[in-house]
Amino acid sequence: MTKELGKIQKDFFEDAILSSCGYPRPEVSCGPAFGVDVAVVDLKNNLAMVSASDPLSLIPSLGLEESAWLSVCLMANDIATTGYLPMYAQFVLNLPAGFSGSDFKVYWNHISRFCSEMGVAIVGGHTGFIEGQNSTIAGGGTMISIVEKKHVLTSNKARPGNLILVTKQCAISSTAILAKSFPDTVRNKVGEEVYRQGCELFYQTSSIHDAVAAVGKEERYPDVVAMHDVTEGGVLGAIYEMATACDCGVLIQNDLLPVGRAQAEICQLFSIDPRYVIGAGSMVLAIENGAEERVIARLKEAEIECAVVGELTEKEDGIKLIEDGEKKNIPYFETDPYWSAFFTAKKKGWT
Repeated sequence: MTKELGKIQKDFFEDAILSSCGYPRPEVSCGPAFGVDVAVVDLKNNLAMVSASDPLSLIPSLGLEESAWLSVCLMANDIATTGYLPMYAQFVLNLPAGFSGSDFKVYWNHISRFCSEMGVAIVGGHTGFIEGQNSTIAGGGTMISIVEKKHVLTSNKARPGNLILVTKQCAISSTAILAKSFPDTVRNKVGEEVYRQGCELFYQTSSIHDAVAAVGKEERYPDVVAMHDVTEGGVLGAIYEMATACDCGVLIQNDLLPVGRAQAEICQLFSIDPRYVIGAGSMVLAIENGAEERVIARLKEAEIECAVVGELTEKEDGIKLIEDGEKKNIPYFETDPYWSAFFTAKKKGWT
């Protein structure tokens, strides 16, 4: 396998990991799968345990509070794709040896606060300091919820004919992180207003409210069939993953993909395409055809933008994008361009 930045490649995942997943317990109704955000384990009394894991962020140029926010909300976003909120969390912290005790307390207190605000109890984990650790990844975490099995959504439940909706806009998290990590460069190159707009996107990187508004909290709306969190690969990567997970094709209208001014200008500055770059904060929804007005109205009531961008099709129709009047294959990039953009900017001395 060629080493690439970011998540491992799809082929390697399927060859090395899916072929070796421990004991095949029958109660695991949804295990590891490409394009699926969570695991689902069936329990007694019509309940299920849903869980999701993600890396933890520690990005000095971003700040301790902001890093803690990313660490919490990216896991919470995955759980939210089930239609439920997270309940429990465990964190494994592998911290740089030079990370001070006072900084650790600040970082941890922010993690605790964000979990508390989401209703998440921290129930365990592991914390250590490691010589030579200089990554922006400081370990990993897992979130868990115990929920009603019959209402659990997973991204592989979508079917041909379902409409594809996208909440908010493309490239929310990557735009915000790049703006906050390289403030002088962004201000000088694209101006104060775009810089400010980029920074304001940062706390839109949670999509749990999108999920709750779409499926309902007290009353469950059956018109939402599946949801998928937008992470590496961006909005089009997430749509590709959902289509692949549910063994469908898809047809997306490029002109309908929502891209804000800040994302367009900051992504252009860093030579990345906002459609294909890390976009935490957006949620891809697959809904029943004809339900779009109802779903969009529910999201609008929660002050969340949402747009219909396409439709799932039969598998043999392929994973397609209509751009400039031409139907094209949607490519799937094994490496998200954000990583190269971030570290290239570092090497250039951008501040």
